Amino acid sequence: MTIKKHRNFEETLDETLKNPEKALAYLNAALMDKDDSVFLLALKDVLRAQGIDIKSFAEISNLNRTNIYRILSPSGNPRWNNLKSIINTMGMNITLSAGRK
Repeated sequence: MTIKKHRNFEETLDETLKNPEKALAYLNAALMDKDDSVFLLALKDVLRAQGIDIKSFAEISNLNRTNIYRILSPSGNPRWNNLKSIINTMGMNITLSAGRK
């Protein structure tokens, strides 16, 4: 009898999010959720999956490390310029599209 080895969800998600196109799709899907914290959690997932060191990331993004952790917390409420800085430092852009009427 062969026992299947199961991976936990986070390991599988991290493997998927290492791919930039899949990470971008994941973040775009999270933006569609009515709960703003879903996007911040997704952003945190992508940073973790891509092995981004928050200390180094903070220096590049011109934000302090504590502020980044606060932004990505479940109760995070980032300012627009901080969110833009994080996304731009990740090599992504923010675009808008027509919504449903």
